[in-house]
Amino acid sequence: MKIELAQVSRWYGNVVAVNDVTMTIGPGVTGLLGPNGAGKSTLLHMMAGFLAPSGGTVTLDGQNVWKNHHIYRNIGLVPEREGVYGFLTGWQFVLSAAKLHGLPDPAQAAHKALATVEMEAPKDRRVETYSKGMRQRVKVAAALVHDPDVLLLDEPFNGMDPRQRMHLMDLIRAMGAAGKTILFSSHILEEVERVAQQIEVVVAGRHAASGNFREIRRLMTDRPHLFKIRSSDDRRLAAALLLDDSTGGVTLGPDGLEVQASELRRFARLLPRVARAEGVHLQQVSPADEDLESVFSYLITRST
Repeated sequence: MKIELAQVSRWYGNVVAVNDVTMTIGPGVTGLLGPNGAGKSTLLHMMAGFLAPSGGTVTLDGQNVWKNHHIYRNIGLVPEREGVYGFLTGWQFVLSAAKLHGLPDPAQAAHKALATVEMEAPKDRRVETYSKGMRQRVKVAAALVHDPDVLLLDEPFNGMDPRQRMHLMDLIRAMGAAGKTILFSSHILEEVERVAQQIEVVVAGRHAASGNFREIRRLMTDRPHLFKIRSSDDRRLAAALLLDDSTGGVTLGPDGLEVQASELRRFARLLPRVARAEGVHLQQVSPADEDLESVFSYLITRST
C-alpha cells in the first residue's frame, strides 16, 4: 500500500507544525529523519488519520485518510507517547486491541502479536511494572495485532536496550521485505541507516531531503563544516590553510582559529599535512557545528 502526502500543512493558531510537505511512502521500510520538534509526530498522526491536515491531502492507496474509519483495517500506529493503561496486563492491553478491531479470534491474534515482539513471558504483569523498552514492545504488539499492511512507528527505539533494539530492527526489516509499508521516525541518523531503504528528512516542518542512506549521508558529509583549532602558531597555520580551496574561511581569535571546511574529506587530509610542513603543533581540533540542528538546518537551506 502507498501513502501520499500532497502539499500537506498543519498549524495550531500561529504555530506552523508542518509546512507544505509532499512525499510518497511505498512498500518497504522508510525512515522519517529529523531533529526533535521537526514535525515528525504531526506527520505520522496525519498519515494515521488521527489528525486533520490544515491544508493539502493525505491518502492511502488513493483514499483520503481523514474521517475514513475503513483505513484502520490497514494501518497500525505506535505513538511516541505512552498511551498505555498501566493497570492492564500486557495480555489485556493487546487483547483489547484485537477485540476493538473485531478480529474473529482475538485471543489467538494477541498471542501471536506478543510472541512476535518477545513479550510472552511478562504478558501477565501489569504494564505499569514494565520498563520503557517493554512498554514500547507491547505498544508494537497492539499495533500489529490485526496484521496491518501499513505500520507507522514514532521513535520506536526509545528506551530499548541493545538486544531489544536489534530484535525490533530485525522485525521491521522483515516486515518491509515481506511487502508491508513501514514508516518509522527517528532523530538518529545511524538508527535510520541500519533499517530504512528510503529516508525522508524533515526540518522545522518542511521536507528537506529524500533518498537512500548513502545519498542522505553524502548530503550531510559534504556540507560545510566549522572547526575550532588551537595550535602553537595560529596565525602561521591560518595563512597556510587559506591557500587551499577546501578552506572556505578562517577567523583568528583569542581562543584560536575557527575554520570553515567546504570539502570535509580534503580538509581532513590537508590539516595535518599543512601543520607538519609549517612546523606547527596542533593542540586542539574539534567540530564547532556537529549538533543535529546544524546538520539539518544545512539540508533545509539547500531545499529552499
